[in-house]
Amino acid sequence: MTFGRQGAKLRATLAAKQAAKLSGALFLAAAIASCTGITGKVERGTVDYENYTAQQIFERGEFDLAANKFSVAAQSFAEVERLYPYSDLAKRAVIMQAFSHHLDQSYEESRSAAQRYIDFYPTDEDAAYAQYLLALSYYDQIDEVGRDQGLTFQALQALRRVIEVYPDSEYARSAMLKFDLAFDHLAAKEMEVGRYYLKRDHFPASINRFRVVVQDFQTTSHTAEALHRLVEAYLSLGLNDEAQTAGAILGYNFRSTPWYEDSYKLLTRRGLKMEARGDNWLAQVYRQMVKGEWL
Repeated sequence: MTFGRQGAKLRATLAAKQAAKLSGALFLAAAIASCTGITGKVERGTVDYENYTAQQIFERGEFDLAANKFSVAAQSFAEVERLYPYSDLAKRAVIMQAFSHHLDQSYEESRSAAQRYIDFYPTDEDAAYAQYLLALSYYDQIDEVGRDQGLTFQALQALRRVIEVYPDSEYARSAMLKFDLAFDHLAAKEMEVGRYYLKRDHFPASINRFRVVVQDFQTTSHTAEALHRLVEAYLSLGLNDEAQTAGAILGYNFRSTPWYEDSYKLLTRRGLKMEARGDNWLAQVYRQMVKGEWL
């Protein structure tokens, strides 16, 4: 997982503090350990947090976080917020909850804490990081193309908010990179479905998918293949004008790719050229992309 410099700072700060805090934290740790049993989970009511100061509970959370006990750490930070809502540490405890839950891959809990921080402290210096964590709670779950793409859309919306609301933050650039990757992910899904239809000779259905990639995802890495697949599908339907125009766009923008070579062979074997023909939707794309005619 990638959490940016803020996440690295949090982990480094925690590590640096451990030696100084060890004796005090162990006192609270002993009390907690006596109530956790072998599971390592702390249930509310088993530890009398009310007997400890906000500082002690917060340090216990840091101690567990550094020991990779993420869920236990999150609970300690939650207790700081619950017991000492008006303390200086309460605000910090909310962002630390979001961070701890994310490390634990408890994405809904992380998102809830991050959103709470944004709602309560929208102008705070860590608000950008809270928004970034919220976006990551979606983004880190979209690694499989075959999964429901709703998470990808939500990740894009949350990442866009980081970019637009916090453009000068240290997370804006990382959000931009992840936005591009998530955008590419959506195009990959369209390609996957389009290939499925193409292999089964459902040419109109496949064309609809590849058209989405060419029109809506032109900046992704899948555009060249989408154009080649359009050449294949249109030739199969006998729509030579569309196939030639797709080839023309491919030749203009992606001549160095294997997709161009494959389309060139398909067209020339039939005595066709890679040139824009007719007044179809691809001809309009050609005029826009090649000639710069947008009206």
